[in-house]
Amino acid sequence: MTVVDGQLKSQNSMLLVLSLALGTLIGEVLHIEGWFERLGIWLREKSGNGQDSQFLDAFLTASLTVCIGAMAIIGSIQDGLTGDYTLLAIKSILDFIIIFIMTASLGKGAGFSAVPVFLFQGSVTLLARLIEPLMTDQALANLSFIGSALIFCVGVNIIWDKKIRVANMLPAIVIAVIWSFF
Repeated sequence: MTVVDGQLKSQNSMLLVLSLALGTLIGEVLHIEGWFERLGIWLREKSGNGQDSQFLDAFLTASLTVCIGAMAIIGSIQDGLTGDYTLLAIKSILDFIIIFIMTASLGKGAGFSAVPVFLFQGSVTLLARLIEPLMTDQALANLSFIGSALIFCVGVNIIWDKKIRVANMLPAIVIAVIWSFF
C-alpha cells in the first residue's frame, strides 16, 4: 500500500492473494510443515531435549523467521555467483541477535534453527548459477513482498495464540517469482 496525493492506494493485491492461495494449497498438499516438525522432533530427541514441550514451537518459529525473506536468497545467490558472502555475514549477525532473543523468550529450540538455515542457504548458494536467470529485479521484489507477508504470519503466531501453518505457505514465494514473468 502506498499513499498518493493523500489517498491510500493498493498495489500487487492480486499477486498477494493468488500467491498465498496457490502456494498454501501446494504446501498443504505437500505438508511442508510436517517436514519441519519431523526435523524439529528429531533434533529435540538427538539433543537430549525430549522433555522440552516448547522446543518444537521455538524451533519452527525461529526457523521460519530467519529462512523467509529476500536477504537469505539474495545473499546466498551473491555468495554462489561471486564468492562475496558480505550480505550473508550481515544476515548472520542479525539472525544471531534475533535467535538470541527468541531463545530467551521461546526456549532453546530456537537455537537449533541454525540447521534449516544452513541447509536452505547452503542449497541456494550451491544452486545459484541455475536460478540466477530467474532472479530479475521484479522477481526479487515479488519475493520480498510475499516474504514480508509470511513473516507477518509468523508474527501473528507469536503475538496471538494462533496457528497459521506458515511453512505450508512457503511455495507462495516460488509462485511470486514465477508471477514476475507474466
